[in-house]
Amino acid sequence: MFKELYPKEGGDVETVIGPSVKVEGDFTSKGNVTVEGVVHGSLKTEKDLKVGVGAKISASVFANNAFIAGEVKGNVKASGRLELTDTSKIYGDIEAKTIIMAAGALMNGKCTMCNDALPLPHLQDNDAMKKNNKK
Repeated sequence: MFKELYPKEGGDVETVIGPSVKVEGDFTSKGNVTVEGVVHGSLKTEKDLKVGVGAKISASVFANNAFIAGEVKGNVKASGRLELTDTSKIYGDIEAKTIIMAAGALMNGKCTMCNDALPLPHLQDNDAMKKNNKK
């Protein structure tokens, strides 16, 4: 199902956080990101995110489209499509325009589907962010 976003051969993945890598803090990217290691903090990308089977993320996650096969402790927002495989474990709320959840996927939190694409927080201008903070 996710082959269009992550072809087996090559692809246009800009950043790979490998299995032996641990990232602490705020990680922001404008390109496609693959996580096979550990991330603590926040993870934001303007494009697509792939979380591998062995990956462990303790962070708020924002992406255009997200494919999750590993573990995420934190909220996940995708402005487009969110796909959870049978090995995924999500401990937090999920929000996306389209959600695909395989049998066996674990999700402990609130699930919200939106008709319109969600704006990613890091893409909003300062005026829009000020309005959101006043609510």
